[in-house]
Order: sequence, then structure tokens, then C-alpha cells
Amino acid sequence: MEYTHILIRYGELTTKGKNRKTFIATLYENIKRKLYMFNGLEYEKNYDRIFIKLNGNNPDIIKKELNLVSGLYSYSFVVKVENDLDKIKEISLKFALENEERKFKVKAHRNDKSFPYVSDSINREVAGYILKNSKLRVDVHNPDLLLQIEVRPEGTYVFDNAIKGLGGYPLGVGGEAMLMLSGGIDSPVAGFLINKRGLTYQAIHFASPPYTSEKAIDKVKDLLKKLTVFQKEIKLHIIPFTDLQVAIYDNADESYAITLMRRMMYRISDLVAREEKCLALINGESIGQVASQTLESMNVINEVTTMPVIRPLACYDKLDIIDLSQMIDTYEISIRPHQDCCTIFEPKNPVTKPKLDKCKEYEEKFDFESLIVECVKNREIIKIKFAEEKDEYL
Repeated sequence: MEYTHILIRYGELTTKGKNRKTFIATLYENIKRKLYMFNGLEYEKNYDRIFIKLNGNNPDIIKKELNLVSGLYSYSFVVKVENDLDKIKEISLKFALENEERKFKVKAHRNDKSFPYVSDSINREVAGYILKNSKLRVDVHNPDLLLQIEVRPEGTYVFDNAIKGLGGYPLGVGGEAMLMLSGGIDSPVAGFLINKRGLTYQAIHFASPPYTSEKAIDKVKDLLKKLTVFQKEIKLHIIPFTDLQVAIYDNADESYAITLMRRMMYRISDLVAREEKCLALINGESIGQVASQTLESMNVINEVTTMPVIRPLACYDKLDIIDLSQMIDTYEISIRPHQDCCTIFEPKNPVTKPKLDKCKEYEEKFDFESLIVECVKNREIIKIKFAEEKDEYL
């Protein structure tokens, strides 16, 4: 079928009340930016749909790009014809003939009330024409082919497909957050999910040279490079964490090391986030997955910040997280054998139910506040931008 247009549906955006226009306008601009490389596309936005005129562009290539746009609920490749019943019948039959020997159903919606046929009449007229000129048969309960017809003032759109998009909210409507990016499987997925809710993010990574290698930093850069297909530019803050990490091991029981490290990471992330005007912290924690992610641990670790901490993966199963990481193409990078500062210093028997007073007792033994200031002051900042060339960081 030679499609003429793409019909885009808003889904959840239609529930946004007074913010609806802003959300739809943002989605519209995001789609145009995503498809900037296609010449000749023409766009039309209205209350409940966005239409894109293809003008000969390849739908399959455009599909790959649209599947990366958050806030887009679903879309269809369609053929537009005049509001003329005979022309609607002809193009509907053409769709049907591409699906010979199958059961079908016609579902029409008359948005243009000046059109002389109501929806049910269109259904009967089109179905009758297809039955007369093909071997298909009608099955309104379990059709193989659902032929949909939308009659609108500017023309009629006929289609037999509905492709599910990312859903969620358009990127940029929710403000900016700070993603705590380890380099493992979970945190890149958390970044992807937070984009789906309309938030952009900066990333913060904790490095402990010489215990962690430069390859661990390259791994983080490569992960962010993958994620720039959803968010075109991501600012990365690399924190020199070695001195603070050594101080923790010198002054605390090993079983509390991870808890104390996480408390320090939250303090640093809070400071950097506030400096960058970010509104929340994001991480890849999943309840009970490791010792620092029990509710008792989260409560003690969270005590050091008043900034909202969003955990998109809190209730996800590990296998579900892996599936998502494979979908966004970060999994193979995440499993590279280059350890981050948490895994390389992981204690044998970490405490799963840490006590707040015990943490504070250990922290009073050294001047962690000065070390935190040095971490923030000496951080390296890199901007990762989307580029067609592989391994290019701008």
C-alpha cells in the first residue's frame, strides 16, 4: 500500500485539562525535531490528531524514529482520499485485496457531521462493496483485518494498522532531574523511563581511580550515547570519589561501607543537582534487589537529602529490567566487565537493616563534609550529544 499520511494519536495527553495545549505543542515540536532529516514532510496539528504528509518518504524508516518519541501514544500509516463515498469504497477495497481470504470488519468514525452518511451507514456501504468484490467475509467479533475510516472536514483517512508508541508525556514538559548513573543495567533504564514521563536529566557518575579504570568511564559515556536517541544532549558529571571512599573504609565497619557510600553519593548528587537547578534525583534502585535497596537501607540513605528521589524501577523484576535494557540497546554495554566504585569495593557481608545512629557515629569520625566539597569542586563535566557517527562525543 502506498501511504499518503501518518496519523498520530495523543492518548494520555488528552486528560491534561488546561495543560493539554502545551503538552500537544511540545509533542508536535519534538516529532518535527526527530524527523528533521526527512525532506518534504508536511505537518498539521489539531485538537485530537497530528497528521504528517509523507510526500514519498519511506514509512518504514520514519517508523523507527517515531518509536523513540515519548508522549506519542500510537500512530497509523494511512491513505487520504476526498470525502466521497465511492472513493472511500475504492481505497477500502484496495486495502482488503491485500488481505485476501481473511475475515474483516469496517469501523468508521464520522468526525465531519456534514458528510451525508452516518458511521453505521459507512460501515455497511464499505463492507458490502468489499464483500461483492473480494473473497473476504465479515467477522465483527474476531476480524483478521480491522479496516478503519475517519471522515474529517479536510478529507477521509483509511487505514488498517495502529502502531503503539512509547506513550507517556512529551520530553521537556516535566523539568530536569539528576540521574545517578552507575554503569550497570538498571540506571540507564531508569533514565529511559524518566524521559517517558516528560523529564530531561543530567547524569552523575562516581569514579574511584586507580581502583576503577578509564574503561569504566568510557562505558558510562557509551551508555549515555545510546540514550541520546531519546534525549539529544545529556550533561555528565564525573565525581572523583576515591578519597571519600577510602575514608569510609578507614573509619567504619566494612558491613556499613555501602550504606555510607550511598549516603555520601546522595549528598553529592543533591549538591550538584541544586547547583544545576535540577528538581529531583533519579536512580535505578529496585526494592530488595541488593543490600542497599531494602526499605530499611533506603530509609537510612534517603535521610541525607530533602530533594525528591524518584525510583522508576522500584517495583520492577530484574528480568523485566533486562528486557527493557535490551529494548533500548544498553544491555550489552552495561554487562561489560568494567567495575564501578560500588562493585569494586563491595563488602562480603553488607548490612541489610542499617541503623541511622550507627551511620552517624561512623560519619563523625572523619571530616566527610570537606571531602564532599572537594568532590563537587573537582568534578569533570562532559556534554554527550547525539551524532550519527559512532563513538563521537561532542
